[in-house]
Amino acid sequence: MLKNLVNLTNNFLEIYSDEILSFYCLSMVDTIRLDMKERCPLCNSISKKFYEDTQKYCRCPECRAVFVVKEDLPRADEEKERYELHDTDTQDVGYRNFVAPITKGIIKDFTPVDQGLDFGAGRSAIIATVLREKNYDIQNYDPYFHNYPQLLEKKYDYISSCEVIEHFYKPAIEFQRLREMLREGGKLYLMTDIYDERDFGSWYYKNDPTHVFLYTKETFAWIKEHYGFKELLIEKRLVVLKL
Repeated sequence: MLKNLVNLTNNFLEIYSDEILSFYCLSMVDTIRLDMKERCPLCNSISKKFYEDTQKYCRCPECRAVFVVKEDLPRADEEKERYELHDTDTQDVGYRNFVAPITKGIIKDFTPVDQGLDFGAGRSAIIATVLREKNYDIQNYDPYFHNYPQLLEKKYDYISSCEVIEHFYKPAIEFQRLREMLREGGKLYLMTDIYDERDFGSWYYKNDPTHVFLYTKETFAWIKEHYGFKELLIEKRLVVLKL
């Protein structure tokens, strides 16, 4: 009887071995996806899977950022195609009002003799357009539309970056670069939407596939301390870091 049972088991395994292996592999894939971990591209902390829809996200336990995993980052051509959809009418009142927290802040804090850079200016270069109307000395840098890498070798009194930092694939490198380009006492003006622990699945800001690194207030506090900024101001979407 035992021999018959062994034979029956062997026959079963021969017939269904492929199905069993397939089921096992699928189960392992699901387990791996649930246990997905990746290092935070800002602070390098091991981060666990946080959310998934068309892209997979991890949440950093240290700096509290949310980021898209490497395998789901858009290609450069996809990224540029998305950017080309952005508004380019520099005379549009709504567009000017949108960037006003940055332009008004710079006008309040600096004079036309100070030197500035708009990092990630986009096709329209709206911030430089507004400031140059008031004779401000500001240059435009953008890897797709104003690719002048020599500008990254200079020092500036202020740097603006509007709706740019959420696109950083390597935020640690980018913030180090921005920090090094600022003169002592200089200011970094940023605009982005900040994740405030709302339901992530319904948050509109993550729906843009090029928004690959998303910040919390804790993330900016970490940036301030790690990169040696003396002051941090957060007012809605505006973030200002001062050396």
